[in-house]
Amino acid sequence: MKGKNLQEIRALIARHKRWDVVFAVVGMLSLMVGVLTFAALFLDMAIGGLPHLSWDFFTSFPSRRPGSAGILSAWVGTTLVMLVTAAAAVPLGIGAAVYLEEYAPKNWMTDIIEINVTNLAGVPSIVYGLLALGLFVYQFGLGQSILAAGLTLALLILPVVIVATRESIRSIPVGIREGAYALGATKWQTVSDHLLPYSLPGILTGVIIGLARAIGETAPIITIGALTFIAFLPPAPFHDTVPYVNFDWLMAPFTVMPIQMFNWVSRPEQAFQANAAAAGLVLVVMTLTMNALAIYLRYRLRKNIKW
Repeated sequence: MKGKNLQEIRALIARHKRWDVVFAVVGMLSLMVGVLTFAALFLDMAIGGLPHLSWDFFTSFPSRRPGSAGILSAWVGTTLVMLVTAAAAVPLGIGAAVYLEEYAPKNWMTDIIEINVTNLAGVPSIVYGLLALGLFVYQFGLGQSILAAGLTLALLILPVVIVATRESIRSIPVGIREGAYALGATKWQTVSDHLLPYSLPGILTGVIIGLARAIGETAPIITIGALTFIAFLPPAPFHDTVPYVNFDWLMAPFTVMPIQMFNWVSRPEQAFQANAAAAGLVLVVMTLTMNALAIYLRYRLRKNIKW
């Protein structure tokens, strides 16, 4: 009887191992499909766009002549918009996450807020564009400006930052909190001196991933009225006279890299298609650089943390 039971157990283990192998093969094939698809698209874009990358391409304004067209206004606009996005989304997202995780009372109102924050992370970006059009452009009178675009993208990535920050704070062992309270630390001292420093790698990863999503968004930017053709730059944020800081650029019209690509792709000339491929290559490299920076920061910060 014992031998029969032992054989049944061995057969069950063997059957589960076969399913493990099947699942591993299916997972590997799925991974390869995704990776190879991206690699093929990126290679095709690199072949078409790499020959057009030059110093003039980065320092020239868009033009009706594809040979002299560049992305100067697009990459400058993208940089300024992302600066506003980060300045608005990061402190608001981290502050909201800390409040919900450490200070908010556990009641039905908090549960509703948590559910809505989680659901907002999956809302289509065009909905944020329509919201920003009515709120920032018309209600607040910001117009078709860099400030309106940055706040729009900040709303877009705010749920991502909140969720990532909360998950990072939850990953901190309970003993850290208990040890801080045992030594007489207040709630704020525990949060500022222990929880936030220890959760910083995860927070930065979520922030940069959110910014990497925002940098490629087109629908909400088009909805609020970004320009598709612009041959001038906004005022410089800094200058050499007192007070050295200039905020006029916040209300300046703008364009961004995805819109510039959309404009070129819609042209019938093959040369404009090559320019769009070159701009897409730059945008992909910028996005991959941001994700690589997130991985590096997470590694460095985790290495320096001593539990």
